[in-house]
Amino acid sequence: MPNIGQLRQLLSEVNARWTTVHDLHPQTAIVEHALGVASPDKLVLASTVPKKDLRKILAAFPTTNPFLSARRQALNFKTLPLPESPARGPIGSTASVPEAGTRPAEVDWRSRWGWPWVTQVKDQGSCGSCVSFGATCVIECMTRIEHAVWCLRSEGDAHDGIGYKCSDGSWPDTYFNWIKDHGICDPDCYPYRTDNPPYDPCWDRSGRTVRLDSFTELGSIDDQKTWIDAVGPITGCFEVFQDFDAYGSGVYHHVSGNSRGWHCITIVGYSDTEKCWIVKNSWGSGWGDHGYVKIGYGEASIEKYAKYGVPHVNPDPWTKRRLHNGNLYESGNGALHRNFEMLATTDGSGVRHWWRDNTAPGFPWAHGSDFGNDAAVCPSLTGTTYNRNFEAVYLTTGSRLHHWWLDQNNGRWNDGGVFGPNDAAGVPGFIQSNYGGNFEVVVRTRDSKLNHWWRDGSGWHDGGRFGNGVRYSGPSLLQSNYGTQGNFELVCVMDNGTMQHWWRDNDHGNVWTPGRVFGTADGPPCMIQGQFGMATERGTGNFELCVASGGQVHHWWRDNQDPSMQWSRSAIFGHDVLAVAGLLEGSFGFNLEVVVLRRDWQLQHYWRDGAGWHEGPVIGPAMAIRIVRPIRDLLEEALPV
Repeated sequence: MPNIGQLRQLLSEVNARWTTVHDLHPQTAIVEHALGVASPDKLVLASTVPKKDLRKILAAFPTTNPFLSARRQALNFKTLPLPESPARGPIGSTASVPEAGTRPAEVDWRSRWGWPWVTQVKDQGSCGSCVSFGATCVIECMTRIEHAVWCLRSEGDAHDGIGYKCSDGSWPDTYFNWIKDHGICDPDCYPYRTDNPPYDPCWDRSGRTVRLDSFTELGSIDDQKTWIDAVGPITGCFEVFQDFDAYGSGVYHHVSGNSRGWHCITIVGYSDTEKCWIVKNSWGSGWGDHGYVKIGYGEASIEKYAKYGVPHVNPDPWTKRRLHNGNLYESGNGALHRNFEMLATTDGSGVRHWWRDNTAPGFPWAHGSDFGNDAAVCPSLTGTTYNRNFEAVYLTTGSRLHHWWLDQNNGRWNDGGVFGPNDAAGVPGFIQSNYGGNFEVVVRTRDSKLNHWWRDGSGWHDGGRFGNGVRYSGPSLLQSNYGTQGNFELVCVMDNGTMQHWWRDNDHGNVWTPGRVFGTADGPPCMIQGQFGMATERGTGNFELCVASGGQVHHWWRDNQDPSMQWSRSAIFGHDVLAVAGLLEGSFGFNLEVVVLRRDWQLQHYWRDGAGWHEGPVIGPAMAIRIVRPIRDLLEEALPV
């Protein structure tokens, strides 16, 4: 095999459409990278795969991505009717009108419609695990495309879970079948390693896995391109020749060297103009064109074998843990794994479970079971890694906190017990934290302070009080992705009506520190950390906050890329609003969804897309009027009036 200088000479002589890495010395030997297809014998020949009825397949998996919904409409594919305005796209989009008619000449999911959809390039190292990297990337991309959330999955989970050693190779259908049966977890639950560790994932793996309903085998080039256009990236395999390891940029075609074996990658797009597939490799960002390569049509047998796509994914609570707060949550329940779940007070200080079917036309709200008899305010609801159970904490009529949980196996709510201070007097913030899956709660107490409680395997513990002059606590507690551990963040309302941001530095002593003071409010604030500002899966998303003020909702946000950490008010909307009960950024593009409690004690839904805020339906009552006055008296004006 020639060295870099000799290969460059060959490329020049044949007028190749590609070049080697520019900064390598001519005498440098070409480094061979790890592959991972055990043999081509068990790869499925593309010619044996029947052409797919993609309209029928995708009719079972309609998208709520507004760009993709509009794209499928242009292709005459059945789509889910949306309450949003899909042609406008989400906030901040740079392309508002999708391609019309036939398939476009080029699709590149790295920056399609001005948004990033593909996770960063990784490195398989010395292991024969390329198949796992290709399959895992498809799942990460589809979680981003279908549910508008970045998702980082572990290539080691499937590779080691199947029972392979570092040097072992495999085939795409083997991986997808295993993931369909077992899901695939995040790297913190089970990291990718090259030293053959025993497969020993985290204890709550079942609640930290993205799950698949199915995967699709694609044989024809037309099906593969249509899938990339109408669904997302796919994975496939090709033959690696010795010159491929030296690729730097351009459109690759084989020039020199023998076959080294077979390799799997992720195809994130295609270009009919350049006549190539746009490929994400797994040899690190220092290889090729920042980790990518364009492989010419028909080159290296890339079209010889079938490729694989995933039509639908089911994200886990851990993936979406920063995207919701208050009484509103998007679960993995429902046919398309994106129902809205909500808890609200009802007659006799009980709690009622509401849910919105995000598959059915019109997205109807319905209510399920009632539970409890001591709720003073709407609960704070979340989904946890405990088998994806729903968990809730609320302020009781006896000035305590009460924990309940729904068992996903039987759909029943279970009493988790009363805990906390004897003088609780506010809406609690409630999350599951990075600390071994512990629960964390912060609530206002009658001395106008904030009280932090946390639960580990031995029960609930008092984490101490901080702050002074607090009028309202709210469902604003979250664990951001600042720092190694992730800071705790919350916003409360002070006695003078201003809002105060607090944060706990979890890398340096777990000390609560006051941050910016901003705005005014007359109710409990509700805050999330969304996806805006996250150019990659490791980025830091903006804080989004909604709070009642003067009978309307004030939407505030903080640009977490801005060193000044200033809060800005984005919009004022709504009417007759008593309090904001819930806030989430869900699977409907990057839209924000808000539930408010109105002055007539009805719950109402609002939502924001690229056109702004919209008034949604009145859902139902949150509390019987006959119990309002006793609760107000009990809380000593801790509720908004």
